[in-house]
Amino acid sequence: MDPAPLTPFTDFCLLFLSILLEGAPFILLGTLISGFIDAYLPPGLIDRWLPKNKVLAVILSGLLGAVFPVCECAVVPVIRRLIRKGLPVSCAITYMLSAPIINPIVAVSTMKAFSTSVGQFSLRATETVAHGPAFMTSGRLLLAFLVTVGVGLVVLRFRNHSILRSGIIPNSSGAALAGFDAPRADDDAPSPNRLVLAMRTTMRDFLETAMYFTIGVAITSVFKAYVTEDLIMVFNQSEATGIGLMMVLAFVLSLCSTSDAFIAANFPVPTSAKLAFLVFGPMMDVKLVFMYLSVFKSRFVVSLAIALFVVIGVMSYVWIRL
Repeated sequence: MDPAPLTPFTDFCLLFLSILLEGAPFILLGTLISGFIDAYLPPGLIDRWLPKNKVLAVILSGLLGAVFPVCECAVVPVIRRLIRKGLPVSCAITYMLSAPIINPIVAVSTMKAFSTSVGQFSLRATETVAHGPAFMTSGRLLLAFLVTVGVGLVVLRFRNHSILRSGIIPNSSGAALAGFDAPRADDDAPSPNRLVLAMRTTMRDFLETAMYFTIGVAITSVFKAYVTEDLIMVFNQSEATGIGLMMVLAFVLSLCSTSDAFIAANFPVPTSAKLAFLVFGPMMDVKLVFMYLSVFKSRFVVSLAIALFVVIGVMSYVWIRL
C-alpha cells in the first residue's frame, strides 16, 4: 500500500525539527564561547586590541569575521557578552553583521554554488560570462563589508541607552557615545572555579537565546510549508520586484549563510536579486530579529531592518551595473 501523502502540517513538523536541530549546535557553540568570554576575558581586552581611532576600529571590526568566523545563529550571545565586557557597541554591531558573511567558509560555499549552477535560469545571456562565481563572491563580501561598516559608523552617533536593553549596558550606563567612552565593568570577583562560572553563563544564555530562536524557526517553517512554488515565480516579474521579494524571502526562510548560496544560485531571478538575497539574509531574518531583541531595543531593530533592506537593495542593483 502506498504511503499517505505528506500534508502541509507534516511538512511544517519536519521543517521545524530539521531547522531547530540544525541551528541548535551553533547556538550552543555561541553560548559556550559567550560563557568562556564571561569567565576568562578581562574587561576591555578586545577594546585595547582595536585602534584608538573610532573609525579605524569600526573598519577593522568589519574584517574580524575572516579571523573569527561565527554563524549568525551563534553571534548574538557572543556579541552580548563582549558588549558587557566593554567592547564598543559600534564595533560589536559591525562584527555581528559582518561575521556571518565575511568569513572563509561562506566565501568558499558561495564560489562553489555559483560555479556549479552559473548560467541556469539567467534572464540575460550576458550573465553567464560577466556574473560568474568570482563576481558573485566578491560582490557579496564587498557589499557586506561596506554595509556593515556603514552601520557601525552610524551607530557611533548614538548613545548606548538608545540602542541597548537596560540589562546589556555595562554598569547600566549609557552616557557615552557608542560605548567608546563608557566606563568598563569591573572584573568579576575571583572565583574558585571559573569553569563552573562559564558553564552557568552558557546555560543561562542558551536558554534565553534558544527561546527567541525557536519562535523564529516556527515562523520560518510555516512559510516554507504553506507557500507554493507558483507564488515564488512572481519574483521574476521585474528586477526591482525580484530584489525586494528575494530579500523578503531571505528574511522569512532564515537560511544559514554557509548554505544559502546554493538556494540563491538556482532561483529564476536577476543576478542583483540573488546578490541582495545573499547579503541581506545573514544580517536580518526572522530568527535573528527575535535574537536581536534580547540585546537591542525594538525601535533599533526595526530601524536597522528597514535601513538594511533599502541600502542593500539599492547597492545590489548598482553593483551589477558596474
